[in-house]
Amino acid sequence: MAIYLDHAATTPLRREVLEAMLPVLAETFGNPSSAHDFGRRARAALDEARESVAHDLRADPREIVFTGGGSEAINLAIKGVAWAGRTRGHHLVTSAVEHEAVLHSARYLEKFGFEVTVLPVDRYGRVDPDELAAAISDRTILVSLQAVNNEVGTIQPIDELVRRARAQRHVLVHLDAVQAAPWMDLDVAALDVDLLSIAGHKLEGPKGIGALYVRRGTTLLAQQHGGPQERHRRAGTENVAGAVGLAAALRLARQERGTVPGRVRALRDRLRDAVLAVPGVELTGHPRDRIPGNLSVVVRDVDGQSLTLALDLAGIACSSGSACATGSTEPSHVLSAMGYPAEEARGALRLTLGRTTTEGEIEAACAVVPATIRRLREGAAALAADPLGLQAGSA
Repeated sequence: MAIYLDHAATTPLRREVLEAMLPVLAETFGNPSSAHDFGRRARAALDEARESVAHDLRADPREIVFTGGGSEAINLAIKGVAWAGRTRGHHLVTSAVEHEAVLHSARYLEKFGFEVTVLPVDRYGRVDPDELAAAISDRTILVSLQAVNNEVGTIQPIDELVRRARAQRHVLVHLDAVQAAPWMDLDVAALDVDLLSIAGHKLEGPKGIGALYVRRGTTLLAQQHGGPQERHRRAGTENVAGAVGLAAALRLARQERGTVPGRVRALRDRLRDAVLAVPGVELTGHPRDRIPGNLSVVVRDVDGQSLTLALDLAGIACSSGSACATGSTEPSHVLSAMGYPAEEARGALRLTLGRTTTEGEIEAACAVVPATIRRLREGAAALAADPLGLQAGSA
């Protein structure tokens, strides 16, 4: 039985979402910018999707920009605000555990003279609000922080962080809510943020679609040029079917907020107890303030990538960290920022559950994961004791 425990990387497309998209894919194929009937029908579907996303985020439809995914939404937020606000200042603040889309955008801007402060985090991956407040100066134009860490699942103290940033009225706030959207209500008015990014494929929607909330009155320069789409904020013929799918996925996630997170949390805790019962396995991220679907650990004396490969052969799909960093030989930048030595960070294992995860799957994983860890350790110990295989050859 194949068990999928990598929902933080991507989620299966939900059937109801696919059913919402199929009529658009098959029949509403017109270009939303065309004036004829085919175009008008596509425009109507796009407008309805925009209104739905805006409703679920408590925003105005005109404040929603559809993008090609979460990374593009983040890039547009950070680079767009930075270039638009350069006459006011050239300083940005973020944290050391952000998604690569944030950190790479910040490093890119540094090439053009922008200054970036990367805040440290504590052992759980949280930013200290006092350190955020101290980092903001009269040159600061943007603070970009995540609501939930994509590797260890820690929920940031967003209310307090935003309040501290808001104490300086000239500072805009961007919230990366890509990992938060499946599990948390996102009310942009209550959050008091200027920009917020989400991605469809993290909440059982399609890949290749994201959305950026841009508070009315916030100026940003488009990063993709060619046409007037999305109110001149993102050029290119709109992905109408993707927008419809994102809207359906976000709506369903919000409607099931009262039931799904609690059920998934209970399953996650069962798996957590089984995995942590193995000596030398330590939970990473905050023990309580974390999203329900995330179980992240470091496994000492085991290489994380070797472990995920072994688990894959055993029928369990998981990861050793962010999917965007797969293949890298460097230890997780998130765990490094949290104070884990390189040798421990290389033992990272991320098991992430979703709405479709079943009790039977978790029961099986509770047996397979600990057994696989023990088997890899025994193999490593045997190799260390007899690296040339001489004992086996003499037997």
